[in-house]
Amino acid sequence: MEHSADRNASFAPWAAAFLLAAVAPAHALVLGVTEGVTYKATDSQIEAKFEPIAEALSKALKQPVTIKILSSYPSAREALRHNQVDLAFVHPAHLAFEATKGGSYKTIAWTAGFTDYKVSFLCKDLQAISNWKEIAGKSLVMPDPDSITAVITRAMLREQGLQDGAVKTSNTRYQDAVPFYVQNGFAAYGATASAGVVKAWKSTGGKTCAESRAVPIKQWLSSSKLDGSTAATVRDTLLGLGQSEGGKRALATSTYSGFVAPSAEVEKTLMAWLGI
Repeated sequence: MEHSADRNASFAPWAAAFLLAAVAPAHALVLGVTEGVTYKATDSQIEAKFEPIAEALSKALKQPVTIKILSSYPSAREALRHNQVDLAFVHPAHLAFEATKGGSYKTIAWTAGFTDYKVSFLCKDLQAISNWKEIAGKSLVMPDPDSITAVITRAMLREQGLQDGAVKTSNTRYQDAVPFYVQNGFAAYGATASAGVVKAWKSTGGKTCAESRAVPIKQWLSSSKLDGSTAATVRDTLLGLGQSEGGKRALATSTYSGFVAPSAEVEKTLMAWLGI
């Protein structure tokens, strides 16, 4: 006859395994964040902006959400190309479009207030550009060549029949440096999409002579490897942040007012226009 001690001894490993599984922490989802390279912000500053949102997502998902700052475009592309992050907040848009076009990620939200990002050409002329052929051979300064502003600028030129090299382009890393080039005659035109830069330029008598199509530039992505219910919870949580006091507090730290549902059709059209 089997003794109770023997039965307990044989049962113990199974019980221990069960209890360990019950108290083991849930798998952490990784949120990759890239905020672009044409504005000045440190990794720690960016992480602090997104911590309350990550906490809101963690609470809704009932599992940890950790933040991974992707401070350069190569690191962001690498992470997205190899599906190294479960969720991503991506500025600039062309990096997000590259990831979604390849099928590795899906857009689940856009950032409110950043759905109509437009590039303006700063200039000293009083008239809008009517004959784009006339700007061939002239100089144009824009931010980092891999910034969304530069990508949109090149799309604007292609749209008007001006191929690479038709306009003499140069680059400066930061958006707020663009007016200096135009004001001091180093460039005939300056491309910027910063509302603050455009406002400051106009306040001193400067003009804008062209404007691009509108582009949503700050996308939330979910990995295609995530199960549908998890992605749906993330989407619903993001879209609902502006509807609760706790959500509004999380948004206040991020400086964003909220997030809105995306349009797959708009993104498809813009991918073609931007050459992605």
